[in-house]
Amino acid sequence: MERLKAYKFRIYPTEEQALFFAKTFGCVRKVYNLMLYDRIQSYQKSQKVSKGKITFPTPAQYKKEYPFLKEVDSLALANAQLNLDRAYKNFFRDKSVGFPRFKSKKNPVQSYTTNNQNGTIFLIKNKYIKLPKIKDYIRVKIHRQPEGIIRSATISYHSSGIYYISLLYKEEIIALPKTGLAIGIERGMNNFIVLSDGRKVNNMLDNEKMRLKLKQEQRKLARRMVLTKNNGVSLSEAKNYQKQKQKVARLYVKITNQQRDFLNKLTTEIIKNYDIICIKCMGENNKPSNPKLTHRMLELSWSSFISKLQYKASWCGRELIIIDTGFKASEICSRYGSKDGKKMTNLAEWIYPICDTSRELGIDSNKNILIAGQKNRN
Repeated sequence: MERLKAYKFRIYPTEEQALFFAKTFGCVRKVYNLMLYDRIQSYQKSQKVSKGKITFPTPAQYKKEYPFLKEVDSLALANAQLNLDRAYKNFFRDKSVGFPRFKSKKNPVQSYTTNNQNGTIFLIKNKYIKLPKIKDYIRVKIHRQPEGIIRSATISYHSSGIYYISLLYKEEIIALPKTGLAIGIERGMNNFIVLSDGRKVNNMLDNEKMRLKLKQEQRKLARRMVLTKNNGVSLSEAKNYQKQKQKVARLYVKITNQQRDFLNKLTTEIIKNYDIICIKCMGENNKPSNPKLTHRMLELSWSSFISKLQYKASWCGRELIIIDTGFKASEICSRYGSKDGKKMTNLAEWIYPICDTSRELGIDSNKNILIAGQKNRN
């Protein structure tokens, strides 16, 4: 089965290459904002004059007025137009997404996408990469070996000073062998997830050391900002402030990467070991009352965990069954199926009256999720 799969690597551009990236980021942002502005103006004029078909300008039409657009990759500008088209379609499909907004150079992440046309993007000895419009090769750190054909490349720059490249490959993905096992999964109150086989996965407190370090660096940044303002110096000209700001940004990147790595490893392990995965979506009533715990749970994005399970399951031939939030798994005895009402969220164990046995609520409710998922499957 052929699938599109992205691989993200860190790149180390020279000063000249970094300057070209900065120009391209700016030109892509300029074209996107111009097209968005013109679309808004064209739509408003069409409402006053007629309701005929509206024609919008293309990136090539802006090059006469803004000659510097010719200096960058034309495919990057074309992809900016595609991104705007996609943003409009998403808005009209679902208004909650929000109307397309103008891009700002103050955004912490700047990026552009270019396409591989007739081999214009390729790796060299897994140490360098060639990109369109750039003469010299760019140093890249390949930490895993991709296979297949490169379709596109997205270059991004983070405010921490780090550059990345995301290569989109078209590759053949082979389904995993069957294990004959099924599992029920639910988000725990004191754990990230609890599984129906009794296993608990906890990552909420693992980054406490990094979080403390981030707080310390943020306080230092705040002190330097106050000191700079008191001295009457602009923040953009204060070198110590800018150094500290970049240090805080790097810590944010490190924490985010740790969380992403945790979710990827956890979902891959689940997909490899189980054929059928039954998981319950989390509603507002399932969130803990402890605000610190709630913050950690939101940080480890539950939606990201489910989306990773979904695409990995479709790739590897696994079955993912999502149970609705309305299913009260904790109110049912997994052995006899009897309901005995709502329970306090801080309860760890419960004695079920029908069988007079004490069982851990988290594990027992996950067994109910597994049973419900298998029933829905049938």
